[in-house]
Amino acid sequence: MRATGRKEVLTTGEVARICRVAPRTVSKWVDTGKLRGYRIPGSRDRRIPMPQLIAFMRAHDIPLDGLDQGVCRIILLSTDTPGELAGQVNSAGRYDLRVVHNEFEAGMMAQQFRPHVVVVDLPDDRQEAQAVCRMIKNADGLEAAKVLAVTGTGAGRHGISPRACDGFLTRPISAGSLLAAVEEATNFMT
Repeated sequence: MRATGRKEVLTTGEVARICRVAPRTVSKWVDTGKLRGYRIPGSRDRRIPMPQLIAFMRAHDIPLDGLDQGVCRIILLSTDTPGELAGQVNSAGRYDLRVVHNEFEAGMMAQQFRPHVVVVDLPDDRQEAQAVCRMIKNADGLEAAKVLAVTGTGAGRHGISPRACDGFLTRPISAGSLLAAVEEATNFMT
């Protein structure tokens, strides 16, 4: 069974592996206030909340690829996705695709699943799709997630600002086109 979430608080050793430094370096970052964390009372152990680590890594140009290794988690928000798409993507072994059909389901799934990528395919309302993309990019806990928007065949990117998302796909979506867009957005290579 795959994990459905990422750890919220990390040890100095875990942060050291992610950032590819020595644990003592992480301790110094915490002690000097460069990396926000806390010391466990009565102990020398330190803990670093995940949002603080992500902010630190971004501020110091440390690649975020070490945060989650192995399976790339994807949420697809779509009102008309073919049922076999999830099976095809998940059969690749390195991806875990969850399909949701409305914004509420997407929000609930995002909180539990902690996706690397959220794909927004709302064909009826481009303004709604743009608003959903922006909401995801600004949501707590989704700082590292990439947002991809799906646009109609030949319609280009009309109505969706490039600032609202990290990339685009063109309808109809296939497993191949979805994975290519995910790999391009995340640098997640199979």
